[in-house]
Amino acid sequence: MSKVKKEYSRVTTNTLMEMKKNGDKIAMLTAYDFTLSKIIDSAGIDIILVGDSASNVMAGHETTLPITLDQMIYHASSVVKASNRALVVVDLPFGTYQADSKEALKSAIRIMKESGAHAVKVEGGKIAKDSIERILQAGIPVMGHLGLTPQSIYKFGTYTVRAKNKNESLELTRDAKLLEEIGCFGIVLEKIPSELAKKISKQVTCPIIGIGAGNNVDGQVLVLHDMLGMNKDFSPRFLRRYLDLNNLITTAVKSYSSDVKSGKFPNKNEQY
Repeated sequence: MSKVKKEYSRVTTNTLMEMKKNGDKIAMLTAYDFTLSKIIDSAGIDIILVGDSASNVMAGHETTLPITLDQMIYHASSVVKASNRALVVVDLPFGTYQADSKEALKSAIRIMKESGAHAVKVEGGKIAKDSIERILQAGIPVMGHLGLTPQSIYKFGTYTVRAKNKNESLELTRDAKLLEEIGCFGIVLEKIPSELAKKISKQVTCPIIGIGAGNNVDGQVLVLHDMLGMNKDFSPRFLRRYLDLNNLITTAVKSYSSDVKSGKFPNKNEQY
């Protein structure tokens, strides 16, 4: 007899722990604006990540590094207004927490106060420990992020799979356990071997959210615009496109333009 899945009217950090305990998978997507956030929230997504991927998706930058704290707060405040169910997590952008834990706390407080978000996400393990602890001590929930960490792209020089060798996999495992010990409510594991992600998910009690980390974790996250097929230039192995919005939007815009130029739009029923 199949187990009845519990319905959650409002997702919190405690909800996510309960979901892991019950074996309920966690669905997470990025979003950066009110309209799309309202749609995915009403569709029952568990976590909305206001990712620094907005730097790529919304602003067209090559990396996530250029986006500012003010810009992240702008996007987050738009998303929060649309969220009635999902937990809203916001990335601390590059340069707002790496150098100084006091600056990290100030950045996290600004996000929470000015956007109304529910938590922040920080990249890195041991190297980010002081900043994460200071944020947690202020009562702000923190989600960790290990594996491929896009803010460190110039350090690694490539977006290839991380932790393929023994030393790096041991370090990543230690970092995951450290993040759990200091109080992170969840960890994103990006682009690492599936077997390693599976082991880590079993060894820590907090939920593990994968992106390119296989199916044996507690949940999955994708960039919304990639999942909807709006971006044709990004095709990693882990991405599944559920729509081809690029083609659908292109077709619609061409039809609109043609109707305008031919005088078919607006017709008599579309005017006052």
